[in-house]
Amino acid sequence: MATKTINVDMLAKMFLAGAQNIEAKKEYINELNVFPVPDGDTGTNMSLTIMAAAKEVTALEKPDMKDLAKAVSSGSLRGARGNSGVILSQLLRGFTKSIREEKQIDVRGLAAACARARDTAYKAVMKPKEGTILTVASGIADKAAEMAEETDDLEVFLPEVIRHAEEVLEKTPEMLPVLKEAGVVDSGGQGLLEVIKGAYDAFLGKEIDYSAIAPRAGAGVKVTASDAGEAADIKFGYCTEFIILTEKEFSEENEQDFKGYLSSIGDSIVCVADDDVVKVHVHTNDPGLAIQRALTYGQLSRMKIDNMREEHQEKLIRDAEKIAANEAAKDAQDHGKGGQAKKSSEPRKPMGFIAVSIGEGMNEIFKELGVDHIIEGGQTMNPSTEDMLNAIDQVNADCVFILPNNKNIVLAANQAKALVEDKEIVVLPTKTVPQGITAIINFVPEASVKENEDAMLESIGNVKSGQVTYAVRDTHIDDKEIHEGDIMGIGDAGILAVGRSVEETTKELLAQLVEEDSELISLYYGEEVKEEDAERFIAEIEGIYPDLDVDAHFGGQPIYYYVLAVE
Repeated sequence: MATKTINVDMLAKMFLAGAQNIEAKKEYINELNVFPVPDGDTGTNMSLTIMAAAKEVTALEKPDMKDLAKAVSSGSLRGARGNSGVILSQLLRGFTKSIREEKQIDVRGLAAACARARDTAYKAVMKPKEGTILTVASGIADKAAEMAEETDDLEVFLPEVIRHAEEVLEKTPEMLPVLKEAGVVDSGGQGLLEVIKGAYDAFLGKEIDYSAIAPRAGAGVKVTASDAGEAADIKFGYCTEFIILTEKEFSEENEQDFKGYLSSIGDSIVCVADDDVVKVHVHTNDPGLAIQRALTYGQLSRMKIDNMREEHQEKLIRDAEKIAANEAAKDAQDHGKGGQAKKSSEPRKPMGFIAVSIGEGMNEIFKELGVDHIIEGGQTMNPSTEDMLNAIDQVNADCVFILPNNKNIVLAANQAKALVEDKEIVVLPTKTVPQGITAIINFVPEASVKENEDAMLESIGNVKSGQVTYAVRDTHIDDKEIHEGDIMGIGDAGILAVGRSVEETTKELLAQLVEEDSELISLYYGEEVKEEDAERFIAEIEGIYPDLDVDAHFGGQPIYYYVLAVE
């Protein structure tokens, strides 16, 4: 008997099964990474992205299609990590926008949703490359449109679309030579295929192990007892945060009305709307009033209420007062006169910085250079869009520069930028930590935002970066035969040196980066390098390049023995 439609309950099961399948296959997908580095993370990033949405879905009770669409879209958007995760979130965003008004989805509805998913994802990438997850998504959309003209039976439609997706994925090495040389298909495309295969298993009624998707505890109240301290100085005692998943258009008039209401019951107000998601923050003495009014606009998610009179620890108060200064400067004087409360009266500075960094030494360098907020992450764990948004909230500046310091984090930073309305956000496309350090060194507080952006972009272009790590598998790439355990020197354009010795490989890498007009070598040694070994090796480098300045620091980064730059 033909199956012609999918209802909301089945679609929810299919989505969760897809999330479960990529979670189960993430290590396999990680191993498809072109570079055989120990932090290949496509599978991890895609899994974390879709699992953030899965937790939103499991929190729903008897959702309709619009509820489900909102949970998938907002959860994946804010949970997106890495380029592959951001692209997956955009695919899900486009798909759910197409089906949100439906009660039942037929083959034509699915075909339209696949087309919108593809179009949304392509628009999100500045320079789309074929042979990637985008190519697989495009193949899916094309086949879905073709099949929608031939059948109305989903039991015929779905397996044909999946079969075609597999064929497109197998062709990705012919589109990207680097994939062919490494002998792998595109990892992002494989991840997308695993999501769809998992969803199809649920459609077929197969038994699915959903253990990786634990239902999220109901949105609750987090109250942690602490030293009351200067609690009497706090005018509004409850820091209240939540996200509204709007059920109808949230217009500018709605936004102004809601902000006006929040102003009548509290201060330190943040109300930022993005399509069908509204992020809210308010300090009030009656969180229930804020919640009741918010419920008139839609469902609530990510609710958090902190009793600031009990949680008067330095960090929480500092963060709360920064938000107060950002969003309610007119109320800042109401927060008392002593201790941490004085920070509420500090005006916004013109420009501030966020840097993604990992390693004790690297973090300290960025702090010393004036970075306002460090996001722990980078090569071993790409921060999410939500991590970026939280960091932006904590920087008390009109304009916030973001230094991603990793090419796989730039898209998430740009996605966060698109969600922020109360501050100017400039994402500097720093692909390595040395580029980020050089950028902020060239920052001039007296110059304008545009002048600083131009100067920092120019300085980034003068930095040649390198990283030294070990191979986790055998492969052939960049005309080099690589064996598991080999030491690799990776430059901006690929693998430049391969050997068995960390120091010899580092020297070979440097030899390819240093040119006649080079002036400075910067070396940052990692957590696995002993200080005395690093000092001896740096002295050797100074001997090899007597005409260059050699600047050495403890970076403390994991996995990478040395991170270096030549300018």
